[in-house]
Amino acid sequence: MKDFPDMDEDFKLWGLLGQTADVMLRARQKELYRYGVSAIEAGTLWVIQVIGEKATPAQITRWLLREPHTVTELLNRMVKKGLVTKTKDLERRNLIRVSITEKGRQAYEQSTKRKSIHKMISSLSEEERQRLMASLKKLRNRALKELRVEHKPLFP
Repeated sequence: MKDFPDMDEDFKLWGLLGQTADVMLRARQKELYRYGVSAIEAGTLWVIQVIGEKATPAQITRWLLREPHTVTELLNRMVKKGLVTKTKDLERRNLIRVSITEKGRQAYEQSTKRKSIHKMISSLSEEERQRLMASLKKLRNRALKELRVEHKPLFP
C-alpha cells in the first residue's frame, strides 16, 4: 500500500477501525434487511427488550449513545413501521414509554440469530477476542471521557 505523507500511525489505525466497523455494519445490515429492520432498529428493539416496560426515549438515548433528537426520529420511524408504540405514562404525564409491538417482537426474535456477527468474529481466536475487547473498551472509555459523557454504555 502506498504510504501517504500526512498519515501517521494513529491516523492509519483510526482509519482501519472505521473501515472495519463500516463493512461489518454493512454485512449486518444485509442480514437484517430480510427481516425488514435496520441494524439501529434491531439494536433499539434489543435495548427496549432489556429495559422492559419502563423504557423511555431518554433511557434509550443513553444506552445507544445517541443524541435525543436522533432517537426521537428513530422511534418515530419505528412507530410508522409498526415496530414500537409510544404512550404517555399514566403516573407521570410528561413521560413517554416505548413498547415493542407484536411485529417488533417478531423482528427482534429474527434479529437475534446474528449469523453475520458470529461468522465475522469467528475469524479471531479466543485470545485475540479478549485482547480486542480490552483494547476497544479502553478506546471507548477514553472517547467517552473526551466527550464528558457520564453514563457508561451498556457493554461492559
